[in-house]
Amino acid sequence: MSGTALRVEGLRVAFGPVQVLADVNLTVPERSFTAVLGASGSGKTTLLRAVAGFERPAAGLVELAGQAVDAPGRHVPPERRHIGYVAQEGALFPHLTVAGNVGFGMRRSRRSAARIDELLDLVGLAGLQRRYPHELSGGQQQRVALARALALSPSLVLLDEPFASLDAALRTSMRADIARVLRAARTSVVLVTHDQQEALSLADQVVVLRQGRVAQVGEPRQLYARPGDPDLARFLGEANLVPAEVRGSEAITALGVLGTEPSPWASGIALIRPEQITVSDTSDEGQGMLAVVAEQTYQGHDSMITLRPASDCGIDEVRARVPGGRVFSPGDKVMLRAAGPVPTWPAPES
Repeated sequence: MSGTALRVEGLRVAFGPVQVLADVNLTVPERSFTAVLGASGSGKTTLLRAVAGFERPAAGLVELAGQAVDAPGRHVPPERRHIGYVAQEGALFPHLTVAGNVGFGMRRSRRSAARIDELLDLVGLAGLQRRYPHELSGGQQQRVALARALALSPSLVLLDEPFASLDAALRTSMRADIARVLRAARTSVVLVTHDQQEALSLADQVVVLRQGRVAQVGEPRQLYARPGDPDLARFLGEANLVPAEVRGSEAITALGVLGTEPSPWASGIALIRPEQITVSDTSDEGQGMLAVVAEQTYQGHDSMITLRPASDCGIDEVRARVPGGRVFSPGDKVMLRAAGPVPTWPAPES
């Protein structure tokens, strides 16, 4: 059974009178990939810096591999935490070559051309030892920063929005490459990001931070399918929040009768993701909702359609995802049906 790479308990960080983190608890299993997801100002980078030792907590515990590095009366400096840290911009030394950057933090006894070559090969930069940072692309600079972080053979690697400055196509390929490298290195990883797709596609577990507190923790599929509240549902992806009557294990909505977990509330709202909605011709019979197409946004492999119900049902608009080859025009009438299961929450008080 694997152990724990990182444990954070009751962590509080304040900058003057402003409390940035409030009683944060987090556990990262060994050899796992954890994403800390949050909007700007949620405290995610502060959490990463506190784990690295760059910020002193006002209270709480930080343990690395079972050893306290921050606790009442104890603070282990960053250089003694055995952590690899990759900043958003890479933060390479401009006067050092690629090899010089990778080998900078290595002990003299372990600093060898063979080890540096091995690391550069691992991150896909074989043969670039003598180049300088200004001679590299943004993606290559981030790979050098990753190789430098791995050069210490760390027990934990921290990634601070490492793909934020890259263009969309490069960002996608870099995600996959860096995930492959880190899993091959068999190290534990904590990534902070504001990108929901990035967190859901890369991580074994996702920690959602909201206003300095942990709002929810879980596996990506679990969080996406069953967010803890409507605000989290919207934050984690496109969300249709529709009125529902909850009767036992059924949620009765304008888009159909959907399976749900029994709940104490009879009147509530249900979360229906766009991909759970089928768009068909109005001649299709059965339960569903007649709607009018407002607009279609083509996204390549699929399209997002915004629709407005043809009658008053308590829903202003619905968003549905369809294959990219299907073409609709504003004003087209269609039939909408949803497939469950869906989570529900009590209707907000008016």
